[in-house]
Amino acid sequence: MRQLVYISSMRRQAAVDPAAILAQSRRNNARARVTGLLFFDGKRFLQALEGDDAQVDATFARIQQDERHHALVVLSNREVETREFGEWAMAFNVPGDGDADMLERVAKLTANADPAVRATFEGFAKVRRAA
Repeated sequence: MRQLVYISSMRRQAAVDPAAILAQSRRNNARARVTGLLFFDGKRFLQALEGDDAQVDATFARIQQDERHHALVVLSNREVETREFGEWAMAFNVPGDGDADMLERVAKLTANADPAVRATFEGFAKVRRAA
């Protein structure tokens, strides 16, 4: 099973509705049996995708063609024994929500992830909190 982690920036003119992204991602990824975690902070996407090689490749290719994304950078692309994120999940910041709640949520969602992958998500959440 493969796990791919990437980060991208949202295009300025793109309109992004996190609830719509989550619904669409759940539909697409359920069909492909791809799971993972998507963290969206209003400006950037940090995502882990897990599944069969071909399905992860197809999902990432679709993301690369999505006009909402630019400056995509693959942070990690590795084989894993089992899914580290379980079922599909998405975390995103909502202005006014408690930052401590978001950090706690990200920590729970990444609890079974490889320490380096966990640190990537937790570090991203902390940097976004400080911004």
